[in-house]
Amino acid sequence: MSWNPTHDPDCPGFGCAALETLIIPRARDIGGFDVRRALPSPKRQMVGPFIFFDQMGPAEFITEGGIDVRPHPHIGLGTVTYLYQGEFEHRDSLGTHQMIYPGEVNWMVAGRGVTHSERTSAATRGHRHSLFGIQTWIALPEDREEMAPDFEHHGKEALPEIGDGGISARLILGTAHGQASPVTLYSEAFYLDVVLAPGAAYPLPDEHEDRGLYITEGSIEVAGDVFEAGRMMVFRPGDRISVKAGPAGARLMALGGATMNGSRYIWWNFVSSSKERIEAAQRDWNAADWEGGPFRLPPGDTDEFIPIPEGLQKTRPKEW
Repeated sequence: MSWNPTHDPDCPGFGCAALETLIIPRARDIGGFDVRRALPSPKRQMVGPFIFFDQMGPAEFITEGGIDVRPHPHIGLGTVTYLYQGEFEHRDSLGTHQMIYPGEVNWMVAGRGVTHSERTSAATRGHRHSLFGIQTWIALPEDREEMAPDFEHHGKEALPEIGDGGISARLILGTAHGQASPVTLYSEAFYLDVVLAPGAAYPLPDEHEDRGLYITEGSIEVAGDVFEAGRMMVFRPGDRISVKAGPAGARLMALGGATMNGSRYIWWNFVSSSKERIEAAQRDWNAADWEGGPFRLPPGDTDEFIPIPEGLQKTRPKEW
């Protein structure tokens, strides 16, 4: 989810010469619902500007079950929500109230500070339902970290589709394969939902410095090595990379872009190039001054919020 309970991925050794890093996320149950985090990892804080990458589900809910991520804050980043199955009801302190469904994209830029919640809607709770998707954070460039918060939603019909010989891809963010997403970005990046038929080959965009893949379904072959679902691969810059789907096909998230000018500090839900800025955000959230402070609760969802976990209160921001 877009709030950050700590569960670090593993980065095992591997033999594939095309790879710089192989990341195996660790699953964590957050109340009958599994989340797998690939970024940040011990060996890789970011892939391009992507600094956080969570797989949500897949999960099935009985009647009245669902997700309730209470209002929580962010600074210095943008959140990207993209679903394969299910829905989220998004509210934020800008006054946004937006449903998101499969194939659409929610892009919320926190900048100097925003608060949001994500919940399963009352209508969906009335019947059995599922949830499966990906949430990522994109670190903002230093000159945008204190920008005014913003929000964009784009339906799936607005996102470019790329199809060729067993490849079906939707460009969520940035530029790739001669196409451009309508989402407003502040750094060079690409982010694609790629579905491959059995045996189909997919070439990664080669115009970007940093490139990675995350396998959500099926398996792929890279330079003779096979990788199953639940793996993130980061490739060496400059290499031409093509991956081949296994016998059951595959679904991938391809991501990357230009590397940032330096690492970022991460602490709970806050990202910044300045440790002091994160410490100020910590004090502001603890103060819970929704009227006079820099954080507001989302209109329509003001009865509760996520406090900073007690175990984190005495820790300090770190570069991963």
